[in-house]
Amino acid sequence: MTILDKILEQKILEVAQRKQQKSVAMLEEEPFFSRKCISLKTNLLNSTSGILSEFKRKSPSKGWIHPNADVLEITKGYSEAGASGISILTDFPFFGGSPADLISARSYLNCPILRKDFVIDEYQLFEAKAMGADVILLIAAALTPVKTKILAKQAQSLGLEVLLEVHNREELKNINEYVDMLGVNNRNLKTFEVSTDISKELAKFIPEEFVKLSESGISSVETVRELREYGYNGFLMGENFMKEKNPGDALKRFIEDL
Repeated sequence: MTILDKILEQKILEVAQRKQQKSVAMLEEEPFFSRKCISLKTNLLNSTSGILSEFKRKSPSKGWIHPNADVLEITKGYSEAGASGISILTDFPFFGGSPADLISARSYLNCPILRKDFVIDEYQLFEAKAMGADVILLIAAALTPVKTKILAKQAQSLGLEVLLEVHNREELKNINEYVDMLGVNNRNLKTFEVSTDISKELAKFIPEEFVKLSESGISSVETVRELREYGYNGFLMGENFMKEKNPGDALKRFIEDL
């Protein structure tokens, strides 16, 4: 069983439990549910850096990265440093995050927030909207093309933007008309090995109309500049900043160098 298989197995149980605790009707009554989402796609197209900085306390491959990280302190630091958007992990067992992290950050931030999680059920889209997310992630490796389209269409109907993540050419078949952005994960979700060559190899196969993001394994300004030559507008970076004592300052220095 791969790490992804373990995560999805746990996610099925987790979502079933949460459905019992709070109905969709209750989620629709949450304060943030009616807010108008901020466009990450627009921000990336207009940004000089294109950095989507990530808040995560741990990862399945590295363990704890920043165990006592304060979500408000770090995400505010990211925003002030010039992040085009902020990705927040809401999975606890594998990434040390929670929905409460995103809800807390939303109260103080005025930039696009991606709910980073393993979405397998429409219920999670209503959760994302209720939390105050602007964008949801759909992972092709975890979904069939049909399920991807169902979830993307539902997300769009709620006003959420959709970032579809792929990590090989085969997964490009999950693209559909309800996807806003295409992310290439440089980390193989089955082995967790990382190489930015994946982004370079897939760039030419991604339709021009999609805003392209390169995700994971990016740690240098030189890599960002190189990936821009392949047509990438966005760069999802988490561990590179989260391993620092002050992630916001680390992002600020990175953008200045860029």
